[in-house]
This record gives sequence, structure tokens and C-alpha cells, in this order.
Amino acid sequence: MGSLSLTIDGMYIYGASGQARVIIDMIDATETIHGVFDDNPELKEVLGYPVQHGIDPYFKFDQPFFIAVGENKARKDISQRLEGKARFGTIVHPSAIISKRSEVGEGSVIMEGVIVKVNCTIGKQVIINTAASVDHDCSLGDFVHLAPQATLCGDIVVGEGTIIGANALILPGVKIGSWCKIGAGSVVTKEVPDGATWVGSGLKE
Repeated sequence: MGSLSLTIDGMYIYGASGQARVIIDMIDATETIHGVFDDNPELKEVLGYPVQHGIDPYFKFDQPFFIAVGENKARKDISQRLEGKARFGTIVHPSAIISKRSEVGEGSVIMEGVIVKVNCTIGKQVIINTAASVDHDCSLGDFVHLAPQATLCGDIVVGEGTIIGANALILPGVKIGSWCKIGAGSVVTKEVPDGATWVGSGLKE
């Protein structure tokens, strides 16, 4: 997991907003950007790359495709649209420390300064943002997003589509359900059910 991106000769990017700028800035010094796509016709270029609108159903992706979209539900929708048509690239910044005994799913990005310890499972299309920390034996479902400096202590389960805000702390052994929202700076001390929102030190009613 020490290479910048698990690609052959660059990749295609879906997205032309903030997350796409982050991804392109991470990889274009070492990888070729073969094309940038976005559904928004008002977006004409991103960091000097022209933006194509819509994807021809017969377009053949000869290199991996990366979905550079921060919103979890949108990322899932796009991946389902493209499933079977493109193979998804995985990006790991060289400053990240990833245990050789952990797994990272396709389409995921591990950003600068991230630490992922032993026996962790990172799902597909996951974003682990700058300086986040994932301790031993954690499991992150598909389409999860850990914001900058979020900290997961050991033996934590995070369900599909959940977002964990910047500087949030999840205590050991806690289970967080699917499609939850954990506020920035929160301290999560007990189980969070599917679809719930946790702000500060407790569930939001």
C-alpha cells in the first residue's frame, strides 16, 4: 500500500468540484489524468483540465476510474451507474501508514498523514481524509467518509455511508450504523443506530 495510486498509467476522474481538486492535486505530478467528467454543465475546467459532461454508454475506460465526489450517497449512485463499465482506482498517499495486515477496498482514497493499523478492513469507495487515524481491528463499510483528524480507537465498526466529522473521537468497541452523521469534534461513547445523528456527546433527537 505504499504507492501513490494503484493504477497502470494514470486514471479518469469523475467530479470537478472540491474533492476532485484535492484528488487531482494529489496525483497529477505522478499520474496521467486521461479525462475529467462531471454532470454539471456549468463546470468547464478544474485545475486546468477540461471537463466533459456525461459519459457515453459505449465509452471504453482503458485506465482506472476514480470517483472524486465527497458526498457519500452521490458517490454510491455514481459507482452503481458505472459498475461493470469501469474498474475503480485506489489512491494511497505515500505519507500514509497502512498496515500490511489491513485491506483497502477499490475506489477508496487514503490521504496525507493517515494511519491505519493492523487487521482493519476499509470498504469500497471510502474517503479517509487528512491525518485521520484508524486503530487496530476496525471495519469501515463502503462509502464511508472520515473527515480530517477523525480518530477511531480499536475494534470499531462503521456502517455503510456514514460520515464522521473532523476531529471526532470514536471510543474503543463502539458500533456505528449505516448512513449516520457524526458531528465534528464529537466524542462517541456508545452504539449509534442506523441513520442517526450524533453531535457532541450524545445522539441528536
